[in-house]
Amino acid sequence: MFTGIVEKMAEVAEAVDSPHFRRVTLAVNLDDLHLGQSVAVNGCCLTLAEISVGRAGFDVIKETLDKTNLGLLKPGDSVNIERSVKAGDRIDGHFVQGHVDGRANLTKVIANASESRLTLEAPADLAKYIIPKGSVALDGVSLTIAAVRGNLFEVALIPTTLRMTTLGQKAIGWPFNLEADVLSKTIVTWLERQNK
Repeated sequence: MFTGIVEKMAEVAEAVDSPHFRRVTLAVNLDDLHLGQSVAVNGCCLTLAEISVGRAGFDVIKETLDKTNLGLLKPGDSVNIERSVKAGDRIDGHFVQGHVDGRANLTKVIANASESRLTLEAPADLAKYIIPKGSVALDGVSLTIAAVRGNLFEVALIPTTLRMTTLGQKAIGWPFNLEADVLSKTIVTWLERQNK
């Protein structure tokens, strides 16, 4: 379980494909963790498979590569990192499971002195979970939905989010990892089942 409050950005040191998985190695110190622990990388809950001084490696399987942007990563790219929540920690964002639902493509960026906003297009099957003032995680960042028009939705970014995450660095067309709010998914799914 995560909160969507990114702790740091890390650089991809290596991304090596093998027949059954992709090993993504980050240049980052996670020396307080051990093998097998969960870390959110761009919002994807991954298992720490390799750790050494200044490096952390994760094996990413086909299912995850198909639903996320992790297959696009190359050395030099930056990713958002969050360690899992500990019992008793503050939940400053919202409940984020690290189970990415799909990708939302960036369609428009507004960045000027008065505001920073991203407009994204949610996949048709996920748009029903996107509600005004609801929560969403994009590349692991907890955000409030500012506006919704059909499958398009907007998020507003504060200067701290721009400084501490990769969200302001992405070009039009970038497929952000999208995790819809677990409460929205639960309520909508329950209602749909009642109406069958």
